[in-house]
Amino acid sequence: MPQDPHRPQLKIRRVHLDTGRENVVVISRRSKALRAEIFRGFSRVELRRDGKVLLATLLITDDDALAAHDEIGLSEPAFHRFAEPVGTPVAVTPATPPESLEAVRAKIRGRTFSEAEITAIINDLAHYRYSDMEIAAFLIGSASFITTDELLALTGAMARAGTQLTWPDPVIVDKHCIGGIPGNRTSMVVVPIVAAHGLPIPKTSSRAITSPAGTADTMEVLARVNVGVAEMKAIVSACNGCLIWGGHVNLSPADDVLISVERPLSLDTREQMVASIMSKKIAAGSTHLLIDIPVGPTAKVTSAVEAMRLRKLFEFVGDRFGRTVEVITTDGRQPIGNGIGPLLEANDVMAVLGNDPDAPRDLREKSLRLAAHLLEYDPKLRGGTGYARARELLDSGAALKQMQKIIDAQGPSTCSTALGSLSFDVRAAGDGVVSAIDCLRLNRLARTAGAPLDKGAGIRLFKKIGDRVEQGEPLYRVYTFDRPEHDLAAAAAAEQTGYIVNGREALQGQAS
Repeated sequence: MPQDPHRPQLKIRRVHLDTGRENVVVISRRSKALRAEIFRGFSRVELRRDGKVLLATLLITDDDALAAHDEIGLSEPAFHRFAEPVGTPVAVTPATPPESLEAVRAKIRGRTFSEAEITAIINDLAHYRYSDMEIAAFLIGSASFITTDELLALTGAMARAGTQLTWPDPVIVDKHCIGGIPGNRTSMVVVPIVAAHGLPIPKTSSRAITSPAGTADTMEVLARVNVGVAEMKAIVSACNGCLIWGGHVNLSPADDVLISVERPLSLDTREQMVASIMSKKIAAGSTHLLIDIPVGPTAKVTSAVEAMRLRKLFEFVGDRFGRTVEVITTDGRQPIGNGIGPLLEANDVMAVLGNDPDAPRDLREKSLRLAAHLLEYDPKLRGGTGYARARELLDSGAALKQMQKIIDAQGPSTCSTALGSLSFDVRAAGDGVVSAIDCLRLNRLARTAGAPLDKGAGIRLFKKIGDRVEQGEPLYRVYTFDRPEHDLAAAAAAEQTGYIVNGREALQGQAS
């Protein structure tokens, strides 16, 4: 399709700006094709080239290094999505707001969404037609109330918006933890156990957004996780399972868009959480799903009543979409395992799979219990024998062998596996017993230290709830690579350690 000669055109310039998820473009205040004073009234513009359309947030600059008078600078996300070479002329006009935004405005005024409106909103989100401000409006409007019909429509629309996987086996098992607990890398133990038994478990996992490590970040220490759909299916066919990054296979892409704005706003309602998780599992082709809800004072879910309400929502959505959903509550009072951060967590996983006597017992035991639930979905396995079968596969080395097979199939990791070269310890102020651990605080501290961007940054725990400590004894050690992160983490630990000993805050971190 030829370009419209009546539309002003500018040449593409690639601007090395990481604008996160949002498409951002830059024009010069001295632009000859576009009058900046006119465009200043528009927050969004539309780029067109041969039928290709991109909506983007507009910025105006006086810096020719970003955009000359005959250029339009595209940030990294916009450049990759528009996928046209540098120097290509594009037509630029003020963008017409997506029609679905009118439904968002109506929702804010108190009206419920129709199924068609939710489908239109999700499609616009998946194609990056909403600005972050508009996404926030949708999230806030939805946070006030969501009916059950809206929840079902939202889940279905999100599942349909991206890749939808199908599998030849009648039973496809999966598990998901709602998150919030540091070091909780049970999936990396459960998957090889279940796969070694013979049940298909194609595990797609997320990268960290506000935590120090997602399952995909931790698995990336051991193997490649950026795997496409065809390759994923080949790996599962050969190994009965995989541990890959779900974003690379485009499962429920609108969910990733929503999360990128939802988390900074701390908007995490039960309904949005359920739609997020269930849409990805439905799109992944799972037939039998185990949901882990950790409950604890600093976990996402803080009470048994809240966990029960969440369980009922998961079961309701699962029933309507023909999925078998089992929800269990687990201990969320403290981190799982001894490490927080990709490398340290990967070390814990391999120690458990290798039956190392020093492997964290809590990670081993929780993984066995979760694997047991999934194994019970095998119609050939006698009821009540799931735990014994899981332990047999782990103790015999079959799970470790299966994990190595999965690692080999996914390909070698290209990440550095060095542990942070700088460290400091947080020590007990006096003799006593660890009475509480703040999971949220330790998550933030590990991120301050550089995780997950630096795979070897994070926290190694020496003490858990109920452990006796002596004055000056280390509670945990923080690893960093660079002095600024080291100093920031040390200051954060000095302000609040996250550990309570004998009902009192532990002493601040000390450099070592």
